[in-house]
Amino acid sequence: FACYRYCDYVTLLWRRSVLQTTGRKSCPLCPEEKFKACYSHKLRRHLQNLHWKVFAEFEGFRMCICHLPCRNLKPGISGDQASGRHVAHYHCVVCSVTIARKTDMISHLKRHVNKGETEASYSGTPSGQAYEIMKELGTNVQLLPNYSTPQKSDTYFNRKMKTNRQLVFCSLAVLAEERNPLECLDAFGATGIMGLQWAKHLRNSVKVTITDISDTCVKMIKENCELNNIRVDGGSRPPRGNDAQPIATVEVVKMDANVIMHLRPFDYIHLDPFGTAVNYLDAAFRNVRNMGIISVTSTDTGSLYAKSPNVTQRHYSCHIVRTEYYKELAARMVLASVARAAARCNKGMEVLLAVALEHFVLVVVRVLRGPTQADESAKKLRKLVHCQWCEERVFLKLGNMVDDTLPCNCHGSLPGKTAVLLGPLWSGPLFNTGFLRRMLSAAVQHSMDDIQPLVKTLICESECTTLKSLVHGSSALTNQVECGVVIKTLQEGGEAGKRKLGEESGNVLKKIKPDASLEHPPFYYSIHRHSIRGMNMPKLNKFLQYLTEAGFRVSRTHFDPTGVRTDASLQQFKSVLTKYSVHTCTTSTTTHTHTQTSVSTESTP
Repeated sequence: FACYRYCDYVTLLWRRSVLQTTGRKSCPLCPEEKFKACYSHKLRRHLQNLHWKVFAEFEGFRMCICHLPCRNLKPGISGDQASGRHVAHYHCVVCSVTIARKTDMISHLKRHVNKGETEASYSGTPSGQAYEIMKELGTNVQLLPNYSTPQKSDTYFNRKMKTNRQLVFCSLAVLAEERNPLECLDAFGATGIMGLQWAKHLRNSVKVTITDISDTCVKMIKENCELNNIRVDGGSRPPRGNDAQPIATVEVVKMDANVIMHLRPFDYIHLDPFGTAVNYLDAAFRNVRNMGIISVTSTDTGSLYAKSPNVTQRHYSCHIVRTEYYKELAARMVLASVARAAARCNKGMEVLLAVALEHFVLVVVRVLRGPTQADESAKKLRKLVHCQWCEERVFLKLGNMVDDTLPCNCHGSLPGKTAVLLGPLWSGPLFNTGFLRRMLSAAVQHSMDDIQPLVKTLICESECTTLKSLVHGSSALTNQVECGVVIKTLQEGGEAGKRKLGEESGNVLKKIKPDASLEHPPFYYSIHRHSIRGMNMPKLNKFLQYLTEAGFRVSRTHFDPTGVRTDASLQQFKSVLTKYSVHTCTTSTTTHTHTQTSVSTESTP
């Protein structure tokens, strides 16, 4: 009944069924028990006085008020839903969401205009249900009208996760350079767009498996495969266009994610459930191959960003509070859960990438088999001592007391307890520079212009430097240091063609010693949080230059646009900030003096 939201369609229906016939007809926007069938003149008066009179107009469409049971029943006075009534509502012509009040619908449409979402190409499916064709990275997918509300649609799709999908794609492209062919799993397919992008752009380098527990999602994924000329493994129907040869093959499976990860081994696994992914980590590490990659996307920002501490404790077994570095705290908390799940399977991990944006946290780790690697990863899970007054922080080492660990004097000069114990958290590095450089090369190769600035920022953050010149040459992108191991991938050409499919990756491994002086500084400081009252602080780029001249490693961070990642302590950070800050009164006095001087000069004959 969603198609009845258009006034033009209702008018056409009324003309065909009412004016051309003399029998009794019912209202297309009211249930039978609310408005009984009547003759044409009464039906016309009913439509004009009730539905057409209170319409909301947008881009030439008139959304009439609807009384059909499209929404849930409103409970009665006694709270019983059975004794309630249906709520009159409007249907949005862009996303097909139902809204009860006209003013709320107008505000909802204005948000669509601000986001640039003013058009929706809806077409009819053979079953009569409307869908929208969306294209991303050269891949077409069809979406149901309520795709943006996971509570109302099985085929959930989030347009804001485009950055996440591109980062995951680049990490898979890097792994595909090391071993070929690659068995990868998209554990939560939904519309299947991520797995279809893998198969369409990487072709024979990957064997893609897309799984989902919903029948509607599995059916939609298969239809999207036909839409992109991709053959479904084991499917009876050929892709659309019998003359066209399928460009790739994808396996679509209706199965629970935990079950398929227990049954089959994979080289690359991506977990992106709606919410937390802690329920699927044990199964993911059970059968993942050695030196494989697991990427985890968590969207439960309420528990990750310390808005629901009880949920955080229940899901992640971690105690956190709201801090200035809360996004990196969330990323380290997810990595701690991943490390514990890997250790239970006698596996260790190397963190390749950790990104925390507004609506998701993405971590990408490389799996290392063996109890020794598991012990090394478990040693990096530590408690964090955080001062709630000055926000100084330091990872707690074994045998140290809380008050003796913090370098600040807040615990001695202020009454009460100023320090809290947070964690356990991942205390190791969050980035791998060699892997990020190869991801940047993959982004350039596949024309992903949207994430290239983000990846460049991550490279500078991983090196803790403000240098912006990045080398894109093959000599700089072929070597990669991971877990104290240099991985040299084979160049494209004759040597790459000689590799056998059964080889692990054809890489040359060389042990190196880690350099303790180049350890990645944990966390960051916000320049606005530690600004001095009554003083004008320098610009952020200038302040980074001042810290570098003082002998500290410094870089910007993607977690916070005003954040500064540095190996300087908070006291050293504040001393440099105070040194180059100017008093507000001095600045205003100087400006006033210059103004008076200029005025007197102009008035002098």
